[in-house]
Amino acid sequence: MCVRALFVPICLAFTLTLFPLALFGAEKTDRFPAVDRERVQAMLQIAASDVQKYYFDAKLRGVDWNAKVAQAREKIAQAPSYDSALLEIAAVFETLNDSHTSFDPPRDPLPQDYGWQFQMIGSHCYVTQVRPKSDADAKGLKPGDEILSLDGFTPARDSLNKMEYVLNVLLPQSRLRVEFRDRSGKIHKVDIVAKVRQTRALTDLTDGSSRDAWELRLEIEDERRLGRPQIKELNPTLMIVKLPVFNLSEIAEDEIIGKARKHSTLILDLRGNPGGRENCLQDLLSGVFDRDVKIADRVMRDSRKAMAVKRKRQDPFTGKVIVLLDSRSASAAELFARVVQLEKRGTVLGDRSSGSVMEAKFYPHRVGASPYFYHYAVSVSEADLIMTDGQSLEHVGVTPDETVVPVAADLASGRDPVLARAAEIAGAILSPEQAAKLFPYQWPRQ
Repeated sequence: MCVRALFVPICLAFTLTLFPLALFGAEKTDRFPAVDRERVQAMLQIAASDVQKYYFDAKLRGVDWNAKVAQAREKIAQAPSYDSALLEIAAVFETLNDSHTSFDPPRDPLPQDYGWQFQMIGSHCYVTQVRPKSDADAKGLKPGDEILSLDGFTPARDSLNKMEYVLNVLLPQSRLRVEFRDRSGKIHKVDIVAKVRQTRALTDLTDGSSRDAWELRLEIEDERRLGRPQIKELNPTLMIVKLPVFNLSEIAEDEIIGKARKHSTLILDLRGNPGGRENCLQDLLSGVFDRDVKIADRVMRDSRKAMAVKRKRQDPFTGKVIVLLDSRSASAAELFARVVQLEKRGTVLGDRSSGSVMEAKFYPHRVGASPYFYHYAVSVSEADLIMTDGQSLEHVGVTPDETVVPVAADLASGRDPVLARAAEIAGAILSPEQAAKLFPYQWPRQ
């Protein structure tokens, strides 16, 4: 089974050269049973085979894939722990330097909530959110603080995604050593303890009323809550849509375009949007164009095909379009914004986007014997996407027509100068304070 998507997988590239094993506690002295070592070797073999069979470039970007896999097999045979063995698989995938080709290891049954959020804004890494009553809150971390290092590693635009992969997917940590500079200029070093939510390694969904079934329902509902679009119709002039992910139903798409037609300007806020379904991207683009539009060429292993939007609506939105991006806007979000730019359909504001634009398929697997299966997955890029200007957005991103980013004081005071500027272009009056209150941050459930 595989799923095609235009999105940034949860697991991004990882490099052992940037993150030594000891940095995140991978060099543990825990017992590493032979059966677990064999499972890791099996995962390596299947994951590597997926890449060889399905990767869009048959030459694998010039990487001697078989040699890399053989080296990893030898290192896994000598690895001191399960965690360090998984790192060797991740390191093989890093050699491709591909945002959508990645290894998703078996999930930790004890998920961590670090209690704070951070991201690159311009060339600096800032704290953007702190969960109330978390350890991060107790240790004095505040929005607007600049992160200087995490466990000794300095965050940067070209490596922050890799760090987050380590922290959130590959090697979740019980605590993080954080060095940050507060707004007064004082530098602090603190250990922030993550909150661990106890879950069960095995789940029983045979009975719909079981605790496991209810937990699953709550998780699905939480994902829907965090992913649903939010619409603000401020006046006859302006409508703002906050779209967290490209995963809308046709009913929701029609609702957005139908409401937008009542206004002269549509602001589509794609900040933090990691991408999503290709057909959702096409449907939303068709809602703001009154003609056929080419998105990009899919460059695949043995063919090249156009990805296009056919005019499907008799009454698309024809007013002004403004798209907002930040460093976390990725994949389908970047494609939408770049098409709007190239076709001169609107204006893009904000920060340079992620530069994570490929088309991938998701291959889930499992290893082990019933009932103790270890579930893992592989995401493989099946196509590079070349825009109509002949360029790929991978590792490049979308440069806004006008760069507008919050400064530390904005983050600390709860102001949104980006949305306020977009409203100004639309001819509306919206202060940065008012803009920030339109779409307050929503924490996932603990």
